[in-house]
Formats: sequence, C-alpha cells, structure tokens
Amino acid sequence: MFGMVRPCSHRLGESLRTQWMAHLCGLCLALRGDHGQFARVVTNYDGLLISVLAEAQSERVGAGGGAWRRQTGPCLLRGMRGASVAQGEGARLAAAVSLVLASAKVRDHVEDRDGLFARRPVAAAARKVAAGWTRAGARTGSDVGFDTAVLVDAVERQAGVEALAGPGTSVLAVTEPTETATAAAFAHTATLAGRPANAEPLAEVGRLFGRLAHLLDAVEDRGADAASGAWNLLAATGTSLVEARRLADDALHGIRLALRDVDFVDDKLAHQLLAHELGRSVDRAFGPPPTMDPDGGPGGAPPRPPQQGRKRGLLAGCAVAAGLFCTCQVCCAEEFHGPWSGKKREGACRDCDGCDGCDCCCDGDGCGCCECCSCCDCGV
Repeated sequence: MFGMVRPCSHRLGESLRTQWMAHLCGLCLALRGDHGQFARVVTNYDGLLISVLAEAQSERVGAGGGAWRRQTGPCLLRGMRGASVAQGEGARLAAAVSLVLASAKVRDHVEDRDGLFARRPVAAAARKVAAGWTRAGARTGSDVGFDTAVLVDAVERQAGVEALAGPGTSVLAVTEPTETATAAAFAHTATLAGRPANAEPLAEVGRLFGRLAHLLDAVEDRGADAASGAWNLLAATGTSLVEARRLADDALHGIRLALRDVDFVDDKLAHQLLAHELGRSVDRAFGPPPTMDPDGGPGGAPPRPPQQGRKRGLLAGCAVAAGLFCTCQVCCAEEFHGPWSGKKREGACRDCDGCDGCDCCCDGDGCGCCECCSCCDCGV
C-alpha cells in the first residue's frame, strides 16, 4: 500500500480525507471482489489516483455519490467501522492497472534474485502468481474497456531499453515505456466518465506522472542499488541529482498545467493529490530545493539517499506489511522500513502541520477549497 502520493490526513482535512479513504478502500475491495483476498496485497496509493480521476470527471458525483459509492461493512484497518467506498468502473480500472504493474514488480524481483526470490521454489511460485495477476488484470481491464496489453508491452520493452542505456543516454528515453503505460491508464478515465475531450490532457498528466515515478524510484534506490550492484537509472545514464531534480520539477509543473485543461466536475481531491501532494513527494526524495549562495548559485548539501533496511520476499513482506498497518506505524511512526524494499519511509503524519499549501485561503478542506487559488504555486 505504498506509492509516491502519500497524503497526510491533517493536510487533507476531514472532507478530502474521507474521500481519499473511500477510493483506497474501494480499490482494495475491487481487488477482493474480482480476484480474491490475496489480490488485496497489490493495493497501492498511486493506483487509487485512477479511481479519483474517474469520479472527479463524472456528473454522478454529488449527494451520496450516486452509483460511484456504496456502503460497506467494518474493516480492521478502519478500526472496525463501516464506510462509504468508491465502486464501479473507476475502482475496477484502478484494480486492473495495479494487478498488471504488481505482476511486473514480482517478475523484476525474480529476475534480480532478490532475497527469497533467489530460491528456486519461491521464484517458481512467484512467477505463477505474477502470471495469474497479469491474466486477472487483463480480464478486469477488458470489462471496463481498457486493453492492458499497453501495460504489458511497456513492461516488456522496459528491460530492453534499460539494457541499451549507458552514459549519455537520455533519461527520457529510458522512462518512455513507463510514461506510455501511465498515460494510457489516466486517459481511459475520461472514457469511463464520458468526457472524451479530457483524454488528451489526462494522457499528458499520466505521462509525466510515469516519468516522476521512474525518477523518484531511481533517486530513492541509489544507495541500495550501488551497494548491491543493481541497475539504476541515474547511475547507468550518468545523470546527476541536480539534473534529475530539474526533470522532476519540470514534470511536476507540466502536470499542474495539464490539469488546467481537464474538465472536472469536482477536482478538489484530484487537485490536492496531483498538484500538491506530488510536489511533497518530490521533496521527500530529493530533499528541499537547494538554497542559493550569495553568488546566485545553488548551495547546501546534496540530498542523501535514504538508509536501507532488510529486503524481503513477497510472503515475508506481506506479513510485515500487515504488522505495520495493524500497529499504525505507516501513519503514526516517525520512520519505518518498507516491508518489501527495506527503504526508509516517513510516517504519513510525521511533522504534519495542517494545511500548508494554501494557508491564506483554506478553510480546513485542504487546497481544494480554492477554485482559483492565487496562493497556490500551481496557479490553479
């Protein structure tokens, strides 16, 4: 249940936090409903953005949420409380994308022989699980009119692109398969919402989101990849952290511009997540933007890669993830190590100081209260 966009509930405010949880739970339940309990392990924060975007464009959003919401029973992760959760085609598209991309992640672990995946019986079982997730994602995608072949093709091309990359290779040439996959998924939300004119700007949002995902993953993994000898985008292409930060900031700016061209019915949550929380994700990976020295050049120390903990296989990681969530460490701990990657993470509410993106005009619902937010750096 990790991803780039990990918002703090205090910044979201009560209304947007309830909506965000509705999409998170909706994705989880869509995975369970179509593919069984075990599929819920691929629930992730970035995948729910697809559900958010689909609902944000729909006229059916309103009192009670219409066909996009349903009431569900108690859940341990909600403190055994019931809730109104997202349902329908947006949640199912999010589930399909999450399954296909999770299957690719498992295959990567097998190919790299990470942890328990180095053992043949575990690797064989993991390959079987990954193949099942790919087929399951394709079935659900087909049900909502989305051909997951574009995702599978991107995953298959990625390995070849990385193998050919070397010093001087453009970073954007390596991130292209990821960009293509996320662009297709984001654009399809316009089809689900019956707003075809939104497909082009949403494809641009998705393309740049995919670029950011690849960049931030490379930055966060630099230390661990160097220690293990694993392939890393920045090391392979000889790209500096300064250049990577420039590319990330450009992508973030492009996302904010493209969002202006999308015809939303209610963009409050989508705007908060993609225009603001995504920017905080960039700062988490790189550190705050460098200060300027007296001569006008960048000053300050370069960002340090996060410390790395123990990497785990699929089943061991699932067990640790359950413990992290049940003990609320994901939300409340200052720091914890990711259950699978071992990467150091910050608790979602660490150093939370309320809504800090638009303090001058917010009323407690985050920056979504600003329809024309002059104090928001995205200009939306």
